[in-house]
Amino acid sequence: MRTTRVTVAALLAAAALTLTACGGESANTGKVTQISGGQAKAGAATVLDRPFDKPDVVLTDTTGKPWNLREQTKGKPTLIYFGYTNCPDVCPLTMSNIAVAKKALPKADQDKLQVVFVTTDPDRDTPESLGSWLKAQDPAFIGLTGDFAKIQAAARTLGIGIEAAAKGADGKVVSMHGAQVIAFSPKNDEGYLLYGESATVDDYTKDLPKIIKGENP
Repeated sequence: MRTTRVTVAALLAAAALTLTACGGESANTGKVTQISGGQAKAGAATVLDRPFDKPDVVLTDTTGKPWNLREQTKGKPTLIYFGYTNCPDVCPLTMSNIAVAKKALPKADQDKLQVVFVTTDPDRDTPESLGSWLKAQDPAFIGLTGDFAKIQAAARTLGIGIEAAAKGADGKVVSMHGAQVIAFSPKNDEGYLLYGESATVDDYTKDLPKIIKGENP
């Protein structure tokens, strides 16, 4: 599998400019982050020269309890994605791809993998609704909601831009957000791999065994 290396500085610069609107028309900020220095092709991970630190944020899980993202995923292979449950396309597809790929892992490795979905639309994604939505994907997936400003700040530390949900010209509420999945190594808790919305079930199926070990695909 081919990988492309980029610097965190380049990624952050690009992320400030590019977002995706699930089910909406693309505007100047309407597509997945274009990574300066080269973008991973379909079926490939982007390997970061300078990995991201895991966001230091406490949000609310689907049971309504505080959930410390950094502490509660410490030492575990972790995938983090920012999206929202009313998204008609990119978000459910991304989570479904990961869920299907996870099932191909041995049971012991499935138990190790942490998949964290952080909502970009906390006003509508209550703990209850978020939990119900994720249960249909994989009951073990972790859903987090909370204060939008905290969520936005956490996303920015990963080079992912998000904007508060707003009503579009057609009357539909749309949440603008980057569509990247960041993989964190269990060895050092650093985010070292990035996947765009073009990543497929096969991509994740091939890469997850490596991610479980903290290795490059």
